[in-house]
Amino acid sequence: MANIKSAKKRVQVTAIRTERNKAIRSEVKTYVKRVEAAVESGDKAVAEAELKAAIKVIEMAGSKGVYHDNTVSRKVSRLSKLVNTLA
Repeated sequence: MANIKSAKKRVQVTAIRTERNKAIRSEVKTYVKRVEAAVESGDKAVAEAELKAAIKVIEMAGSKGVYHDNTVSRKVSRLSKLVNTLA
């Protein structure tokens, strides 16, 4: 454990941010799985609705700094491409 006051604070802040980032990443994964499940079932309307919700969550995670902008774009692009494969 750190001895200096500022170092102790950095340890605490890092722990808080790590938990927050972990929760947000987990939420993003959940929404991605929902889109993939909707595509797997073959229901385009449900898949598009889930995609819209997933894009919102992914972009919010990006705006909070959990994901890099390019990572956000890549995730959205891949999900969109997946949904567009449905006829």
